[in-house]
This record gives sequence, C-alpha cells and structure tokens, in this order.
Amino acid sequence: MSGTSGSRRSRTVAAAAAAALALLASGCGGGSGGSAAPSPDSTYSAVVAAAEPPSTAAGFSTVEIQGIKIGAPKNWSIDKTGGQLCMRPPGQDSCGYGAVKVIPHVAANDPNKWPKKQYNNPDGWASDPGACRSLGTAESGGTGVSGAEQVDVDNPQGLTQHADGLKSHHRVWDVTCENGDTFEVRLWFLPQSDIAVYAWSVDARYSTLYDEIARSMNTDDYKRD
Repeated sequence: MSGTSGSRRSRTVAAAAAAALALLASGCGGGSGGSAAPSPDSTYSAVVAAAEPPSTAAGFSTVEIQGIKIGAPKNWSIDKTGGQLCMRPPGQDSCGYGAVKVIPHVAANDPNKWPKKQYNNPDGWASDPGACRSLGTAESGGTGVSGAEQVDVDNPQGLTQHADGLKSHHRVWDVTCENGDTFEVRLWFLPQSDIAVYAWSVDARYSTLYDEIARSMNTDDYKRD
C-alpha cells in the first residue's frame, strides 16, 4: 500500500507542477502570440488608468469642447468659434501661426472630408493645401506652395496614445512655399471618433509643447454620433 500511495503522490505532484508551468507560460505569452496590433482610436490601456489632462501645477489648465477635455498652456489664449477650439500662443491674435486647433467631427464637417481621406498623403496637411503658412506669409495667405512631404514621427507605427487610452494617427509634414519659405504642420487624427488635434503651422519654440497638448486629450465625455 505504501508503494501505491507514494506512486499516487508522485503523480499528483508532477501534475500540479505541469499545471503551474502551463499557467506561467500562458501569463508570459498572453500579450503576443499572433494577437492583432492595437488599432487607432479603439484601444484602452489595460495597465495605465485613463488620466486627466496635465495638472494646473504643470502650467496647464483643462479646457473643453463638446465633451473633449484637453490641457492648454496657462498663458495661451482660448477661443471657441465654429464648433472648434483654438489655443493661441502669446503674441498671436488669430488662430493661425503657432496655434493648436481641436476639431470635433472634423471630416463630417469638411467639404473634402479632410483629413479622413488625406492624412496619409504628402499633401494631406490641409483640406485645401494651396497656401503658404510660414511666419512671414501666414496672415496674407497670398503665397503658394511648391511641395510637401510627410516626415517620420517618433512612433514607428505613426500612433500617439492619449490620456483616455485611445490612439490617434500622428502625422507631420514639411511644406515648401513658392518663395522658398518652409513650415511644419502636425496632425493627430482619431478616425472612429472623427476628432483632430491640429497644429496649423508649427512655431518651433513650442515643438515639445504641441506633443504634450495632444497627449493630454480625454474624449470620455465626447458624443461620437
């Protein structure tokens, strides 16, 4: 009997060990193994809880349009016109050079359905990509464009994750004007939500700040229909 009991105990221990190893292997491999890559505008982080926009202690305040909350630099001016929110840096009187736009239902309200159909194109930086937006020409709008190219962003997939866990298509363009001027345009586009965060013409002094503003966006209270 003792030999039979010992044999049963050995088999039980071996089975338990095998089960534990299987469970460990499952836990380690659960994040890969052929699962689809996170898709833009639909994936929430399972590890990091959704965050609010940057705190006021960091020099930001929370602004809102149609349920979209986003961090705005405290010393920037805020406008809400035409269903859009505009953040203007100090010294800028219009929503143009250096400004950031937050545009709900962007493609639905654009006559060319921009940027839904254009964001992957070299000339996808604007619905009508014909006018130069450099510092010297932005106000007049009378100078044409001679070419544009889409440039790489930090994320190799071209994605940015926002405070609510959603991911947007992040695109950057370098645009050359007919007079030789150049300017940069940045776009963060959530296709399912149809929201754009748009740096109309980048002021290099705020290069890092644009990215911080975009990442802070939280759309939990936004009505997508």
